[in-house]
Formats: sequence, C-alpha cells, structure tokens
Amino acid sequence: MATIPTERSPDSSVAFLRDGYRFVGRRCNRHGTDIFQARLLLEPTICLRGRAAAELFYDTERFVRAGAMPKRAQRTLTGRGGVQGLDGADHADRKAMFMSIMTPAAVRQLAQLFDDEWRARVPSWESGRPVVLYDEVGRMLTRAVCAWAGVPLADSEVDRRTAELHAMIEGPAALGPQHWRGLWGRRRGERWIGQVVDRQRAGTLPAPDGSALRVIAEHRDAHGRLLPRRIAAVELLNVLRPTVAVDRFVVFAALALHDHPAWRERVRESDEAAESFVQEVRRYYPFFPVAAARVRRSFDWQGYHFPRGRRVLLDLYGTNHHPALWPEPERFRPERFTGWRGDPFALVPQGGGEHLTGHRCAGEWITIELLKRAVTNLTTTMRYDVPPQDLALSLHRMPALPPSGFLVTNVRRTA
Repeated sequence: MATIPTERSPDSSVAFLRDGYRFVGRRCNRHGTDIFQARLLLEPTICLRGRAAAELFYDTERFVRAGAMPKRAQRTLTGRGGVQGLDGADHADRKAMFMSIMTPAAVRQLAQLFDDEWRARVPSWESGRPVVLYDEVGRMLTRAVCAWAGVPLADSEVDRRTAELHAMIEGPAALGPQHWRGLWGRRRGERWIGQVVDRQRAGTLPAPDGSALRVIAEHRDAHGRLLPRRIAAVELLNVLRPTVAVDRFVVFAALALHDHPAWRERVRESDEAAESFVQEVRRYYPFFPVAAARVRRSFDWQGYHFPRGRRVLLDLYGTNHHPALWPEPERFRPERFTGWRGDPFALVPQGGGEHLTGHRCAGEWITIELLKRAVTNLTTTMRYDVPPQDLALSLHRMPALPPSGFLVTNVRRTA
C-alpha cells in the first residue's frame, strides 16, 4: 500500500488562504502526484485533482457531504441544513425539488428577464460616467432572479439585497470584517426570505406555479412534512445566491473579450462559437476553488488508503487546468470546445458528476444561459470603451475578481 504524500507543516490553513486557487495544484506538482495530505483547520485532509479524482470524489457509495464543509462556509455561503450537506434519500429528495425548478422553459425565462434588465439599463450608461460592470450586473441579476423566483423586491431594496448576497459569497475564505459581513449577510438574508416563505404559506403572497418560492415553500419530504421555515429560507437563498454569483463569470467574459478581441466577431456570428467561448470562460477563470466530502467507509484507491471519516477536497480549479485534460491549460482557447460532447468529470467549475442524482450544481444550465445572454449584450447590444484600470486577476483571492470590477466608459447603443 502506497503512502499518501504529506505536507510537513503542522497546519496548512494559512498557506491555503495565501495560495488560494493554486494551493492544491502547487503541492501536487511538488509531490509529483495528483494526491497529497495536509492538515487544514487542524484536521487531516486528503487533497485531489484530475479527472480520475473527480470520478472518485462524486461516488456517493464512497463519500458523504454531511460534516464535510467547514462551519465558516456553512455560516456564510451555503447556510446550515441545505442540500449541499445532505446524503442518501434526503439528498435525492431535496435535489429533485431543485431540479423540478430548472426546466428548459424556466431557464429561458430567467435568461430573458436578465436580458430585459440589461437592455433597460443601457440607456442610463450612456451618460458618459464610468460604469462598474460587476456592480451593475449584480443588481440586474438580483432583480431578475427575484422576479423569476416569485420573491417580491422593491426598487429601494435592490442594493441592500445584492450586498447581502455578495457578502455570503465572499465570506467563507475571508478574515476579519469581510467574514463578519458574510455572517451578517447570511442572517439578514435568512430573515428576509423566511418572512417571504411565511407570507406564501399564509396565502398573502401567492407565487406562480413552478416558481422557486412556491416549489420550496410547499415542498414536503418523504414523511409529508413541510420544510422547516429556516431550511426553506436556506434553500431559496440557494437559488438566489448562486444566480447572483454569475456576475463574476460575466466580468470574466468581459475580460476575455477585452484580452481576446478577435472573439467579439466570432461570438456575434456563430452560436457554436458563443457556446465554446462561454465554456472556456467557465474552464479558464477561477470560480469555486474546491469541493469537500468525507469518506463514507474505508477503502483503497490506486494503492492509497482512504480511512473512514477523513475529509477530502477536490481541486475544481486545478482539474479545470490539468494538463492531462486540457492542452495548454493556461491559455484561453475557446476553440478547444468546438464539437465537445461533454465530460462530467473533466469540466467541473460548478462541481462534477450527474445533475439529477449527484452533487453537481443544479443551476449550471442557468449559468451557461445567462453567460450567453451577457456575451450577446457585450458584443451586439452595446459598444463601449475600456479605460486604463487594474484588471489583474489574483488567484490568491477567493472568490477572484479584478480589483476595478471592470470599468467601461463611452457606452452607446447599437442600431
């Protein structure tokens, strides 16, 4: 039996925060393998990357999600009791609830709402003042997803609710005030959505059939019980928050168009090129750094022993940049997706495996469709200039974002 290479440091938590998205990959390269072990938050943790690792990681016979995610992430990003931490029949029931919302027609409806928001905002950007794309897209997505989900949102609330959702996204890997803002955002968000759930259940806020609010508020488990109010709020936020997080991908798409201007014409002329471009944005740019699980029962894999209960991290960024999967992985090359038939364990920006039964993100189709609409608007609906600014993308920051948020000026509508 081979010994898993182990980091010498008594704890690598600070190194994880320092190295960010490259923490796992750098150590795999140093050890000459796609597996190593380190202590994170004082706990032995096996770290993996690559396609074979992803296929292993999403084997529900070998891994569970309960107790895998650090408490600081549950208290900010996902909430306690949500679908991400469930296993077995409970996970299957809750995942089916989410997938019932993600019909092709519903995905198109959300994308159209986002498209409408974008086109309605363009005239106000023509004033000549600099526009921070990240801020604008975040607010547009908040408006669109709340309207789509059946959650009422007054104009006066948009900035506050967007800030709360952003705080949840940015809180898990942050220290000090930024992490505290994540805790604040989570508390405020659950209180807000809990009240919305109460109103829907009381009949004072009727939600459309098939809307996220109605489906989640009225969902009953295998025992015929409604979800507890707080859990229903957590799960509805698990629709709103990931949708708003797509604003980062939109900024990455704008950055890619700026750095690779030849692709502006290509995506305008071809749906296939636009699809390839969007997939390469999702592969190339950093989104979720890692996913966490625990070993269900002891087993051996490729000569290595995985003891029961051991925490395991799959390097999502490192798998998307693995040279055995992606030739020239550090080059932005959308043409690599021309004719691509998909591989649930190779392209994993939002998790791997199956959507219907596994732990792959239920909203992945939403992400792709929203990105396509954003790319169309950036290349067809409007023209703009990109002034000098700090567009450096630090892989030390989790989640990553250019410091400027991507400024555009001299916005003008096309004919």
